[in-house]
This record gives sequence, structure tokens and C-alpha cells, in this order.
Amino acid sequence: MDIATYSTLEIVGIYSKRWDVELDLSHLKTSLGMDILRCKTPSIIRKEIYVFLVAYNLLRSLMWSAGTIYSTPPNRLSLQGTRHHLINFIPKLLAASDQKRLRLYHTLLKVIAHKAVPDRPARNEPRVRKRRPKAYPLMTKPRHELRKQLQTA
Repeated sequence: MDIATYSTLEIVGIYSKRWDVELDLSHLKTSLGMDILRCKTPSIIRKEIYVFLVAYNLLRSLMWSAGTIYSTPPNRLSLQGTRHHLINFIPKLLAASDQKRLRLYHTLLKVIAHKAVPDRPARNEPRVRKRRPKAYPLMTKPRHELRKQLQTA
């Protein structure tokens, strides 16, 4: 990187934005369960990824709406909390009349906005895995064959 072209502050700012992008990708993989794709063919895997992206954008748009209406920075709202609140509100929203649905939607936004994550400036985390892999081998045969092996052993 050319020192004359990029100042130290610009590099620090870019690194901070990169951290936010990595957090967003981490949310996609862990919070929404995209760490293991379940489909087998490339075309269906693409569709699965698109569904995750649509769900992620839906949650982020809810966070944006809640943050702007209730004067809370949207990036300080919890993605996982938003997901939990939406899941809890969906049955009520589906069963409600149009007028009540609008009130429920605003209540949902209010609940989301009041669950802000504390500001953590200059946060950085080590790149390590917290959980250790299990000592068991991977399942490489169908379950019924493995059961049969256990019974004959």
C-alpha cells in the first residue's frame, strides 16, 4: 500500500469497515444457520444462499426501520434479538386484522429498538474456534446400516 496515497486514518477506517463486513458474514453463517448448507446440487445451493440473503435483508430492514423510527443506530441493534422477536410476532401478525396488524408491527419495531447492543469501539477478536470438534467419526453410511452394525457387534 502506498503511504502517500492512503493515510493511516484511512487505513484504520477501512479496517473498521472490513470488521463490520466480517461480522455480517458471521451473522449469516452462525445466527441464521448458514454454516452448513444442506442442499446437494449447485443450482439448489444457490437458491438456498439466496433464501438466506433474503432472510438476512428482511431482518436488517426491520432493524433499520426500528432504529430510524426510535432514534437508535440500526447497527447497534441485535440481529439475533430481531430474529427471535420476529419469530414470536409472526403468529400474532398472521392472525390479526389489518388495523391490529399495523399496531403489532409498530410494537415489534419498538421491542427491537429497545434491545440495543452496547457500543464497543475498536473491538477486535482473535481468530480462533471456541468449540472443539467432537471425538466421534463422521457419519459416512446411512443411519439404518450403522444401527445394524451396532446390533451385530
